[in-house]
Amino acid sequence: MGVTCKVPELRFCEFSKEFNMLELDNLIEVSSKKINPKITNKNYKCIELEHISQGTGELLGYTFSKDQASTKNLFISNQVLFGKLRPYLKKFLQPKFNGVCSSEIWVLNGKEIINDYLFQLVQTSKFNLIANVSSGSKMPRADWKYMSQIPFLYPSKQEQEKIASFLSSVDSRIEQLTKKEQLLREYKKGVMQKIFSQELRFHPKGISSQAQGNDDNGSEFPEWVEKNGNEIFKTITNKRHNSDLPILAISQEFGAIPRHLIDYKITVTEKSVSTYKVVEIGDFIISLRSFQGGIEYSNYQGICSPAYIILRAFIEINNQFYKNYFKTDRYIQLLNRTIEGIRDGKMISYKQFSEIKLPFPSLKEQTKIANFLSSLDMKIDQANKELNLTKEFKKALLQKMFV
Repeated sequence: MGVTCKVPELRFCEFSKEFNMLELDNLIEVSSKKINPKITNKNYKCIELEHISQGTGELLGYTFSKDQASTKNLFISNQVLFGKLRPYLKKFLQPKFNGVCSSEIWVLNGKEIINDYLFQLVQTSKFNLIANVSSGSKMPRADWKYMSQIPFLYPSKQEQEKIASFLSSVDSRIEQLTKKEQLLREYKKGVMQKIFSQELRFHPKGISSQAQGNDDNGSEFPEWVEKNGNEIFKTITNKRHNSDLPILAISQEFGAIPRHLIDYKITVTEKSVSTYKVVEIGDFIISLRSFQGGIEYSNYQGICSPAYIILRAFIEINNQFYKNYFKTDRYIQLLNRTIEGIRDGKMISYKQFSEIKLPFPSLKEQTKIANFLSSLDMKIDQANKELNLTKEFKKALLQKMFV
């Protein structure tokens, strides 16, 4: 039996009644309906943990039950799925179809709350906090026996519907922005393939699908030539520093970036830091895992482990042109071919880097290409900023609309 309690920090003006409170076991139930794929004739869509994105409620894919051997949980459309295995991954979903899922996923159904509200509830910090009170250590799992006894506050059905509808509209906005960012990234990748294959060439006023381009005086850009890596870049081994420069992490996601900006926690001794190499703005670094596509660019001055190879152009180039080229599928394939057989995690040598031919357009065309791709990066960054702001807005709403 519910009792009256306090209200949330943020709510719709037409509601003023205090929230009720019940233990979680009285608010929602964990479905126990199961099937054995070996003995059923039905072939359901099957959701495994890897099919659910982390923290976004997005379905990434599915298989079919006929291809499975283990017992599965049955669910129906609009029920809420929550990954009980490694709950810190925050895997939740509200499918719009009937199907089955891994036994490591809870199928949740509202009792005193509607499922649309429940879907938002499992995203709150309180729900995730108690879900992470694990019943295991090596392979942590959320403990329903513990969770079911925790009291939760909840509003009337009418207010639940209003909250769920509003937060669903925010989710839709997040989905739209996510797709926008993805489309921009895909567009840039496609354009890069055409530019670096010379299917597209630049003109003073834009680009063309023709094989030739014109410079700013109306004449054609010179034909592209190719140069070996060592005809453009030399290795740099400068250890002249007082260990007062920031230590750089070499990351495929961020390039070369100060460790403290990405919470990159690796302890190093003062003695070892003295052997680190100085990296200047505009340098390239061969990543230790370069076979996955990483010759990374640095926007920072700092120092990095002596295990890395630092590259610096000794002829005039546009750094942004090569920053983009080193991330193309074409270059990554050439890199992989060159280092085939090298064990996982081993860095390629400067000699191996030098054996790969690099495109070398005129500096004017390099600059036009780099500026165009930079303009796309700005659009991607803006879309990403909008997306992150909306996610933060949603996070704040969950904090203020639930108690």
